Amino acid sequence: MSALTLSEFWQLVTVADRTAEPESVSERLKGLLTDLSDAQLIEFDKQFSICMRQSYTWELFGAAFVMAGCNDEYGFSEFRCWLISRGEAAFNAALENADSLADCTPVYHLNEQPYPYLDEYDLIAGLLYEQRNEDELPFAPSGLDQPKGKRFKDKPKFLKLAYPQLFAKYWQ
Repeated sequence: MSALTLSEFWQLVTVADRTAEPESVSERLKGLLTDLSDAQLIEFDKQFSICMRQSYTWELFGAAFVMAGCNDEYGFSEFRCWLISRGEAAFNAALENADSLADCTPVYHLNEQPYPYLDEYDLIAGLLYEQRNEDELPFAPSGLDQPKGKRFKDKPKFLKLAYPQLFAKYWQ
């Protein structure tokens, strides 16, 4: 099998059904990754890690806070997995302007609340590789202790200014 291209990476992670339950989204990806060679799994994981690093910003953390009350590292990681699942265009738009996430609709809801999270979506390739090889994927360090940029101010008046579209759509 050939190397995994960036285009193929985005085809694998992008979810067409925007309201699909997180578990089914993860199962879909697991099924698609099963067909990849070990070398392709390694490349997939590398690309996923790059996206996770690129999206590790305070601006996006603030967007997650406005959309769904995200306020911890674990939740922010799962939010970034969700963002990656929205596809290359949405991902790049959010890197440019986090408020563009207001256009990422619809969003799956849990208990009538927006739930822009994918639990352990970033671990699927590694788990498959481990099952096959009884060894872990090469470690890709995140390289950052804190998100890039300046921490967002969590007072409603500042959030409304920083994220006008998200605030209008999601702030309770």
